Amino acid sequence: MKRVQGVYIARKKNGDVYYRASITHKCKHISLGSYSNEKSAGLAYDTAVAILRENCYKIEDYKDRYALSFDKWIVLINLRDNGIYFKNPIYLKKKYFLYYFNQKIFFKFDVDDLFYYAEHKIMKRGGHLFVSDYGMQVNILSRYGIKNFAVAGRDYRFVNGDSTDYRYGNIEIVNPYYGVTKSFMKGLPVYTAKLHINGDYIIGRYSSEKEAAIAYNKAVHIMKSKGFNKDYPLNYIDGLDEIDYALLYNKVRISKKIREYTIFPA
Repeated sequence: MKRVQGVYIARKKNGDVYYRASITHKCKHISLGSYSNEKSAGLAYDTAVAILRENCYKIEDYKDRYALSFDKWIVLINLRDNGIYFKNPIYLKKKYFLYYFNQKIFFKFDVDDLFYYAEHKIMKRGGHLFVSDYGMQVNILSRYGIKNFAVAGRDYRFVNGDSTDYRYGNIEIVNPYYGVTKSFMKGLPVYTAKLHINGDYIIGRYSSEKEAAIAYNKAVHIMKSKGFNKDYPLNYIDGLDEIDYALLYNKVRISKKIREYTIFPA
């Protein structure tokens, strides 16, 4: 029987036969996927050849009938248009790149992040975007200094309103510290520190962000001294040495509800 070009027979551990399709382009060997039948594998190979040879195939033209996965479709079109192979579904633009999460959703990133996302696949769980890095799930917002429990619109915002645009100039951190939120009273900024115990407890309201962040730390220490064992994260305060930190720590006032909170035995 005549062998289909670009298709190779393989076997699973249980002995079942499946078919692997691949293509070599400019000395780069590219796997196209695994298939249950030779016809589908051959169609994937033929589609890949057509994409790389003809400019008529566009990203928005993707259909399941081409047998290629959508990720491979993006990889091949980018290779054709930009001459660079990435294993992840990335398409290069002039000063940024697109990362295609699926057919309907793509994210914009600065070129500074290109090689990171070329090696790290973006996944989604519980509404959060993350990558696997050294066996750990790393929220992509952490690359901007945004905490894991930050809330969009409160702790950070997308400047142009596009929540898929992760270019650095489009992300503004509003509240960089745990337990601190910014608001305005009579046109002046006010920083409220809160601690979640059994519900949110207001620690206090302060005129500076650093005071509020230190007040949060102080409230955590107070609760731990009472035997409250919740593992609260602490704020690291940029630009303060130990003496200045200690002065502010002693100065900031903590609400009576926190100071007099009683932990009842279970």
